[in-house]
This record gives sequence, C-alpha cells and structure tokens, in this order.
Amino acid sequence: MTAITDDLPALLIHQEHELWEAMRHGDGGTHLQQAMTPDAVLIDDGSLVERSAAIVALDGTTWGAATMSDQRVVRLGDRAAMLAYRLRGTRGGEPVDVWATTTYVYSEGRWRVGAHQQSPAAD
Repeated sequence: MTAITDDLPALLIHQEHELWEAMRHGDGGTHLQQAMTPDAVLIDDGSLVERSAAIVALDGTTWGAATMSDQRVVRLGDRAAMLAYRLRGTRGGEPVDVWATTTYVYSEGRWRVGAHQQSPAAD
C-alpha cells in the first residue's frame, strides 16, 4: 500500500490498538520509537511533548485496560489521515476517559504517527 485505500480505517485502528497493547505492557516508548515520524509530537495534560521526550516518558509506563470506541478516520490527502476515537481505561489505577486523535502520515513505506492528542471526555 502506498497511499489512502479503502482498508485504511481498519489498518489505522489496528495500528492504534497495537500501541495501546504496548502501553499495557510498559513498551509504549519502544513501540513509538518505531511508529513515530522523526518530528512527531504528543499533546497530553496541557503539554506538548517532543518525540524523544515522549519515548523516554512512556517506556515503562503501564496502563490497565484500554478500550477504543467511536472510531472515525478523516482523510487528509493522499498520504495523511487522522484517527479520532474515545479511549476508556486505567492508568496508575485511576480511570481514564478521553477523546484522542492520532494523525498518521505515509512515510518510509508505512503509516507513521505524526501527532497524538488526548482531551478529557465529558459525558
């Protein structure tokens, strides 16, 4: 696959699920080192975190269950797309309920994370 295709939503949802599985096992930083673009950023808890700092911060951090729902893929051109979804889980024993977006770009022959953001969900 070299660009946006009909199976893109399933592919991106699968990739995001792999990230959360890595987070459950404390391997989020290692996973993101391979999954992110060189200039990727994360936005969480009101802070912008550069790629290298995110990798260090997330390596060894574990989550309990993490369940994605309400997934939507927004195509941003031939080689970019955004996955938006609700994430419910636990982190450090505390419940987490956020809306998240991950922007993917097709780079170096695969879909890679360019940016990720989380915002608290309101019921």
